[in-house]
Amino acid sequence: MKEKEDVLFCWSGGKDSAMALHALQSADEFRVTSLLTTVTEQYDRISMHGVRRALLERQAESLGLPLHAVLIPPQCVNTIYEERMREALTLHLARNTRKVAFGDIFLEDLRVYRERNLAGLGMDALFPIWKRDTRKLAGHFLRMGFRAITACVDPRVLDASFAGRLLDASFFADLPAGADPCGENGEFHTFVFDGPGFKTPIGFRVGEKVMRDGFCFCDLLPE
Repeated sequence: MKEKEDVLFCWSGGKDSAMALHALQSADEFRVTSLLTTVTEQYDRISMHGVRRALLERQAESLGLPLHAVLIPPQCVNTIYEERMREALTLHLARNTRKVAFGDIFLEDLRVYRERNLAGLGMDALFPIWKRDTRKLAGHFLRMGFRAITACVDPRVLDASFAGRLLDASFFADLPAGADPCGENGEFHTFVFDGPGFKTPIGFRVGEKVMRDGFCFCDLLPE
């Protein structure tokens, strides 16, 4: 029997990450060794998603995986981001982990960027849900029993009322025609609190909504 290959998973805490992680762990050939997540230093929250680090840590605990948080400054410029990611990736490479997985679906330029940066370190990228139909993925997310809430929305595309909504059939039905069902273009970001692979649901309550950096964030408070 062939030995499973170690994979580092770039984890955002959201639904696409959860589906990609589940797909990867369902395959016989890979073993996920750790979750890697960028956290904004000043806010102590998942970058872009705005979810508190305490909730991120509870996700990792429930998933039974070590968490490697990469700290970056607010409004992080690309050179600093790449430097800190390179430092983190080098640590995992030293442990003989040569593959890194992502939850990206169809953004070609982002895939090329990730593959190029990893290639410079002698690592390879995996995209477990790449080119899957996003409408079908949204349905798959619900059928599999994942549970999530929107933590951030782009008010240029979605009404602010979408922030703090649970991802259920009505959420997807209410999305405007121009919005991708998985928010792949940045329309919304989510926090997954239960589903396949989670030993226990993550307890939280919904806090206030705030506008910051042009996005509407719904604060999620650990319970």
